[in-house]
Amino acid sequence: MGEIKFMKGNEALAEAAIRAGLQGYFGYPITPQSEVVEYLAMEEPKHKYVLIQAESEVASVNMLYGAAAAGARVMTTTSSPGYSLMQEGVSYIACAELPCVFANIVRGGPGLGTIQPSQGDYFQAVKGGGHGDYRMIVLGPNSVQEMVDHCVLAFELADKYRIPSLILSDGAIGQMMEKVVLPEPIPYKPNKPWATTGKTANRERNIITSLYIQSEDMEAKNHRLQKKYRTIEENELRYEMYKADDAEIIVTAFGVMSRVCKKVVDLAREEGIKMGLMRPITLWPFPFEKFNEIAGMDRVKFFLSVEMNVGQMVEDIRLAVSGKKPVHFYGRQGGIIPTPEEILGVAKGYIK
Repeated sequence: MGEIKFMKGNEALAEAAIRAGLQGYFGYPITPQSEVVEYLAMEEPKHKYVLIQAESEVASVNMLYGAAAAGARVMTTTSSPGYSLMQEGVSYIACAELPCVFANIVRGGPGLGTIQPSQGDYFQAVKGGGHGDYRMIVLGPNSVQEMVDHCVLAFELADKYRIPSLILSDGAIGQMMEKVVLPEPIPYKPNKPWATTGKTANRERNIITSLYIQSEDMEAKNHRLQKKYRTIEENELRYEMYKADDAEIIVTAFGVMSRVCKKVVDLAREEGIKMGLMRPITLWPFPFEKFNEIAGMDRVKFFLSVEMNVGQMVEDIRLAVSGKKPVHFYGRQGGIIPTPEEILGVAKGYIK
């Protein structure tokens, strides 16, 4: 077993990155994720990674681009307005096929909004917040332990597929403290023959770019990316089912709301209501086929998507269900986390 500690979510994320072989971090403080930068700054003298507090999020993402192109294992973290500023760079990184890790500790919006937790950045994360046809792997942790586990996984998947990956968390998980089991440090030995290392004696010069002037070249690049995305969809789906084997009502939620909804399921079961939870862990790739399969079961009456926004993941659920069963939505905004009793009352309102 690894080392056991009691840690805040943001600090656990930072420690996990160190243990995953972090070589470079470029970021800018913004609430509620500033503890990541602070923790990495505190730990930097004990390790060999480069830490730069950039002058802005725009600078951060372009530093990330350069270091990733040189073959380094790199990461940045931010919160909603900061991640918006990074979107042009994210699109460049996706087209250049550079592995790196982003973490968005989501706060309420739109605009400067509030520093309280939200899930209002789901669309931006899974649909591609920047320009062009691209995707990035998106993981939705629901605990401090998963902040650790998903950080390690995000680095592994980014390297495996040469793709940016995103940890989509929120201010509640970033700020809460829980017991975590930390992995042993992972010896990181880069094997990136495509990187711009400057060593050209025994190979052709490596060129990394997102600029393709000729239409045919740009189309070929897009075809290459889409082929890779299909491979990821086939191999990297992750989801959790909770008491769903005989469920007639399927509650859906991701991140911190999935924890609340587990309690909703337990309360419903105490009242004899057959309710279960379907929780997507990979928000992209999204488990469309699993949702469609569940919708085709005769015993299932309806779905209820519970989110801390005005209705975002619910649109993907409706696409997946393809009209086979009703899909309802309940959400709160402004950093308000609905209670289990509140959600159960909403679900009861749809029972006929």
